[in-house]
Amino acid sequence: QGQLLQSGGGLVQAGGSLRLSCKASVLILSTLRSSDIFWYRQAPGRERELVVGISSSGSTDYADAVKGRFTVSRDNAKKTLYLQMNSLKPEDTGNYACHVRTPQGHDYWGQGTQVTVAS
Repeated sequence: QGQLLQSGGGLVQAGGSLRLSCKASVLILSTLRSSDIFWYRQAPGRERELVVGISSSGSTDYADAVKGRFTVSRDNAKKTLYLQMNSLKPEDTGNYACHVRTPQGHDYWGQGTQVTVAS
């Protein structure tokens, strides 16, 4: 069971879009603002991979496979993190999870959500 509450995901045709949300209610606002955020995914039979990270200052680092198609954002006031996924491909299929690492080194995870892209 995740400490962060994820929503979104589901089944979409190739070329479609989805938006994942990750609610970090468990964290106080000041902590969330100073935390780094990550989105990971894991496809069946494969290891978990980092999709994107966004630092507390807003700098981002995308995996090459998703550059130009995925956009990460954070709304600290709403304590919500987002992953907008456009031009989805079948190879984007997997279980996606959000992760927050606080400045104190504490880790919080979402429960994961399945994204399936049909060809």
